[in-house]
Amino acid sequence: MSKRRIKKVAIIGSGIMGSGIACHFANIGVDVLLLDIVPRELNDAEKAKGLTLDDKMVRNRLVNDALATSLKSKPSPIYHPDFAKRITTGNLEDDIAKVKDVDWIMEVVVERLDIKKSVFEKLEKYRTPGTLITSNTSGIPIHFMSEGRSEDFQKHFCGTHFFNPARYLKLFEIIPGPKTSQDVLDFLNGYGEQFLGKTSVVAKDTPAFIGNRIGIFGIQSLFHQVKSLGLTVEEIDKLTGPVIGRPKSATFRTVDVVGLDTLVHVANGIYENCPNDEAHELFKLPDFINKMMENKWLGSKTRQGFYKKEGKDILALDLNTLEYKPSKKASFATLELTKTVDKVIDRFKILVAGKDKAGDFYRKNFASMFAYVSNRIPEITDDLYKIDDAMKAGFGWEHGPFQIWDAVGVEKGIEIMKAEGLEPAAWVHEMVASGNTSFYTVKNGATYFYDIPKKSQEKIPDQDAFIILDNIRKSKEVFKNSGVVIEDLGEGIINCEFQSKMNTIGGDVLAGLNKAIDIAEKDFAGLVIGNQAANFSVGANIGMIFMMAVEQEYDELNAAIKYFQDTMMRMRYSAIPTVSAPHGMTLGGGCELSMHADKVVAAAETYIGLVEFGVGVIPGGGGSKEMALRASDSFKKGDVELNTLQEYFLTIGMAKVATSAYEAFDLGLLQKGKDIVVVNKDRQIATAKAYAKLMAEAGYTKPVKRTDVKVLGKQALGMFLVGTDSMEASNFISEHDHKIANKLAYVMAGGDLSEPTLVSEQYLLDLEREAFLSLCTERKTLERIQHMLKTGKPLRN
Repeated sequence: MSKRRIKKVAIIGSGIMGSGIACHFANIGVDVLLLDIVPRELNDAEKAKGLTLDDKMVRNRLVNDALATSLKSKPSPIYHPDFAKRITTGNLEDDIAKVKDVDWIMEVVVERLDIKKSVFEKLEKYRTPGTLITSNTSGIPIHFMSEGRSEDFQKHFCGTHFFNPARYLKLFEIIPGPKTSQDVLDFLNGYGEQFLGKTSVVAKDTPAFIGNRIGIFGIQSLFHQVKSLGLTVEEIDKLTGPVIGRPKSATFRTVDVVGLDTLVHVANGIYENCPNDEAHELFKLPDFINKMMENKWLGSKTRQGFYKKEGKDILALDLNTLEYKPSKKASFATLELTKTVDKVIDRFKILVAGKDKAGDFYRKNFASMFAYVSNRIPEITDDLYKIDDAMKAGFGWEHGPFQIWDAVGVEKGIEIMKAEGLEPAAWVHEMVASGNTSFYTVKNGATYFYDIPKKSQEKIPDQDAFIILDNIRKSKEVFKNSGVVIEDLGEGIINCEFQSKMNTIGGDVLAGLNKAIDIAEKDFAGLVIGNQAANFSVGANIGMIFMMAVEQEYDELNAAIKYFQDTMMRMRYSAIPTVSAPHGMTLGGGCELSMHADKVVAAAETYIGLVEFGVGVIPGGGGSKEMALRASDSFKKGDVELNTLQEYFLTIGMAKVATSAYEAFDLGLLQKGKDIVVVNKDRQIATAKAYAKLMAEAGYTKPVKRTDVKVLGKQALGMFLVGTDSMEASNFISEHDHKIANKLAYVMAGGDLSEPTLVSEQYLLDLEREAFLSLCTERKTLERIQHMLKTGKPLRN
């Protein structure tokens, strides 16, 4: 194991990419020195202040402005505003000598070889031997950059390519130079995964490396197919979006966001530098792309690209006429057949069998992709799984090309290719002839891939730090119903994995959670509640609540809410440790569940909040009670307790959602000293298991039921009611918002008690349930729930 430690990094270049990378290093606790060039002339504001080019403020203007712009961008590059304090700015003339004190220097300047080489020449004068030095290039050959540098420089030099935005996209490509030490490559591979939270992929020094080589091929292929198949921009985006496990922005919206000029730059680089690529002509830009470049229709940065917004209307570009027209909703019969198929991986067989234009598209598209990726081995990598990893981590695909090919069937994929006049690489035919019928297999909870040189299935390396639920679900299943699967994670710990749509919490999930506690208390030592879907849970099943409320089945609704509350309390007071592992959207009931676990092991990218106000109710699964309890626990002698309680009240009343797990500590949704954050979501279940095991081995004792929650009664209630009256009078909230807020105020104040009183959790739960039920009798609450069910968006009424 390497003894190298990264305490401080220097980022050279503060553009969008450089500032984003600087912020992500700050996210993980590393001190950052961010440097850029010195301006050569004053701007108007500086002239007005009488400043000169020698003033430090002027000399650091470019870097400070770039960082400030990055920190203001949405989504934010930083987990928490305070983390930006870890970044120190400077310039490449006054501060370059400071690089002698850092552990890693990363160059992120403009994509020009001459400029990069000049920067490296300057850096080598001050760099301490042994310091890592890398380039975040997206395509310039690594071997050109280190020419003329010292042996120590070349030994510690390679490419480290982040994808933009650095915080959110997980791909971290590592590209060795001719003399890069294997120790350096191994260190960066491990550091990227463990500390940066990335999917590290070692690539060969070929044009555009792995991610962009395959990704740009896919987009260029679509550019050439769109006209020949008679498809529109909107139809392509419908076909290449969430239905096949790709981002909502699909193809053309993604290009608009990234910038057409960026894509063209990479495509031209591949066209010029890959003359022997069998798909060489595909990287030549179609006429409509050249025309868009001439017109500067580059996407979001120029306010028009493949789409254009006029007022509230979204217009789409007609690629035949190059005129904008109202965007039309696309629909295909083949896609209708997949609506009942929840798992994306199970849709591909249906899609390639389609009898309409969509089926033609998928057959043509997958045929060209399968042929292309098979022919890139061993050119860009020796291992097929690295191509899949790159596409999933860099482009947000749920499944990589070889995984999709497996889903279609290897021989079926070959058949589709032949129908399109294409052939896979010879190694694919050899693989099939040898009796291997898939690119991947799962054995003993681990994933194996077809190793081409060895002609056998080999275990993908570095899996030991991960628990992949897909790999163990069938062989380690302990219990299953329609809402959950309970798996044995080994070493006395079980996992309860939600399986409902969007992981909503309804009767079957609650029954499964209770069953998990039963099983754990009887035969195991601890329980993890976690899954590896896109989101932990979007909350309670509001469709069920809506139906009960509309039918006025209030006794059944009361029982359902009590069942939710009782399950949360059972989690808290069970005889075994319970660990929640939230990630992604963790809203409403999902948040309440996490708040009642003994410990939360949250992914850094956890967007957690009590959002029930949006559907016209208050948190009814123990969330309102829990915020009152946490407020009580944070009262300190001499504090103005009303102010503390108000903060917790506003977290619910304003439906605040943390934009990272670190922000959740500020909102009181996670607790300092108890809950922890992991940067790499792939490690989350394994980490949660480790904590559950540790708590069990330390002699876990279940908590004593709380009867000491301090509520402030009329004193707090009066303050809240005056505040909500004022908010409605000022038109900040609607009449119904006012009503919901007053119900919440009653619960969090502990009712209208005449003086501060110590109460039990059950006392507060009863108030919470009563308030929730009364709101479910309100017409405007039902309107809000119905609107959310129909549109997925909150209604203000």
